[in-house]
Amino acid sequence: MAAMGIGRRALLRAGVAAALAPHSGLSVARAQQPEASRNAGHYRFRIGDIRATVVSDGTLSGNPRIYASSAPPDDLGKALGDAFLPLDRFTLNLNTLLLETGGRRILIEAGAAQTMGPNGGRLFANLSAIGVRPEDIDAIVITHTHPDHVGNLRGADGGAAFPRAAVHVPEDDWTFFIRNEPDLSRLPMPEDFRRAFIANIKQSLAPVAKSVVLYTPGSEVLPGVTTIAAGGHTPGMSAILVHSGREQLLITSDAAYSPLLNIDHPWRPGPDLDPEAATRTRKRLFDRAATDRIPVLGFHFPFPGIGNIRITDGGYRWVAAGWRFEG
Repeated sequence: MAAMGIGRRALLRAGVAAALAPHSGLSVARAQQPEASRNAGHYRFRIGDIRATVVSDGTLSGNPRIYASSAPPDDLGKALGDAFLPLDRFTLNLNTLLLETGGRRILIEAGAAQTMGPNGGRLFANLSAIGVRPEDIDAIVITHTHPDHVGNLRGADGGAAFPRAAVHVPEDDWTFFIRNEPDLSRLPMPEDFRRAFIANIKQSLAPVAKSVVLYTPGSEVLPGVTTIAAGGHTPGMSAILVHSGREQLLITSDAAYSPLLNIDHPWRPGPDLDPEAATRTRKRLFDRAATDRIPVLGFHFPFPGIGNIRITDGGYRWVAAGWRFEG
C-alpha cells in the first residue's frame, strides 16, 4: 500500500512538461527492418470486400494524467494499478490502417515518424514486411494534423515520403495550423513544447502543401471512406467510417486515447483544444458505435486497436475484438 501511495502522489507532482516533451526538431529517421524474432507490426482483416491491415508506426508515451486530465488522482492511480500498469508512464500505440480496395491502396493516418519520441517511425518497415512500398500508396486520409498523425509525410530528404499519394486533410485543421499561426495557449504545454509541436506540424505537411486535397468532414472522400465531423480535439478533426456492403468500421481518431482511461472511465484527455466540443464528440461517436454495433478502431488503443463499445448504466465499456488468424 505504501508503494501505491507514493505512486499516486507522483501523479500529482508530475508535470505535462516532462511527460510530453517531444524532440525539439523534426526527425524522420526510419526504423530499421524488424528482426525476424520480433513481433509482427501488422494485423489483417476484412471489411466486406475491402482488405484492411492495421500497420503499426510504433508507440509514444507520457504521464497518464495527460490522457485523463479530469481523473481524481487516487482514482487514476487505482485504475492503473488494477490494470497492472505503471503509475508514472502510459504508452499509446500508433495504429495506421491500410485499405486495399478497387485497385487502390489507401492509408488512414500517416503516423508520427519520431516527432513524438524515439519509438515512432516504424511504419515503413512494417509496410515493407507486407510487401508495400511508399510509392505503392495511392491516397492518405488524415483525421487531424497533430504530429503523431502526419509526421511520416515528410521524408528524410525533406520531400514527400509517399511520392504518389494524394493526401486528404480536413480544411479547418489546415486553416488553423498551416494558413495561420495556431493558438495553443489553453493546452497544458510548456512553451518550448508548444513551439516544437507547431513546427513539427508545419514541417511534416510542407512537402504536400501544393498538392494537398482539403475536405470538409461529412463527405465520402474516397469510395468506401466517409468522413464524420468530430471537432473538439482540433478544429477540423474527423472520424472515419469505412464501409463495404453491410460491413463497417468506425475510426475514432483521438476522440479517445485509451479504452481504460476514456471509455471504461469518463476522463477527459488534456490535449483537447475545445474540451466541451470534444466531450460531445465522444458521446456522439460512442453512442453510434454502441447503438449500431459498429466495430471501432482506436488510433492509440492497444494494438491492433479493434473492438466494440457497449453502453452501460453508468457510461460505456470497451470490448476488445477476438484475434483473427485468417486475415
